Amino acid sequence: MPELPEVETTVRGLAPVLAGQVISRVVLNRPDLRRPFPDGLGQRLTGARVTALGRRAKYGLIETDRGDTMVFHLGMSGRWRVDPSEALPHDHLLLETGEGRRLALNDPRRFGSVDLVATAQLAAWPVFAGLGPEPLDPAFSAAHLAAAFAGRAAPVKALLLDQRVVAGLGNIYVCEALHMAGIAPARPAGRIGATRLARLVSAIRSVLLAAIDAGGSSLRDYARPDGELGYFSKQWRVYGREGAPCACGAPVSRRADGGRSTFWCAKCQR
Repeated sequence: MPELPEVETTVRGLAPVLAGQVISRVVLNRPDLRRPFPDGLGQRLTGARVTALGRRAKYGLIETDRGDTMVFHLGMSGRWRVDPSEALPHDHLLLETGEGRRLALNDPRRFGSVDLVATAQLAAWPVFAGLGPEPLDPAFSAAHLAAAFAGRAAPVKALLLDQRVVAGLGNIYVCEALHMAGIAPARPAGRIGATRLARLVSAIRSVLLAAIDAGGSSLRDYARPDGELGYFSKQWRVYGREGAPCACGAPVSRRADGGRSTFWCAKCQR
């Protein structure tokens, strides 16, 4: 599933095509993705000018001058295609700008979603209302984690994946950040001291920024809007590397946790 870096990369890829442009045409090639498209989506977007693009957690945001923001989630297999040379079977939503640029939302598995939310109500929208801070924002700090982890016996990895603690982190980048910080994924969160929490915050930011710079990690269907693949997977320390040597020489371990694979180094991470 595309995580924060992939969504951030997607939004940055859409910005040069959409920012400041009028949406001249909207085509829906089916009535739904994971759930139905919003009523009147085409009518409400046609003629609207895109005033800003952004991201919240794993959702992309396309804000318009009509007071609405289109919120999209890429699900398991979604991606935007810029100026496609041909239509593909799973191009479910098409946008065209007044300049004649075209964007296709392609989602073979249809686990993605598109919503239209009043921009002024975004923070209170039920999907966003309970989210924690963005990991790249100043509000995400060692003090925030200390408060969120206080008295908690749950594994630190599980709490970092809890969107109420921090928004947008997913399995790949939590595994990578915990390795960089030298913290075992199963360590009880409430037993991590202030110094190590500061190191963890720094590691999370470093991993995410490196991943964004690399265009994310391409797994299965994900590609950037320009069609290029993200290459952060070439920098993975532990994720997907079961049995391969860690930088310390010890083999990378793997186990399944609630349907997700956890990768770590038993020697480096305590």
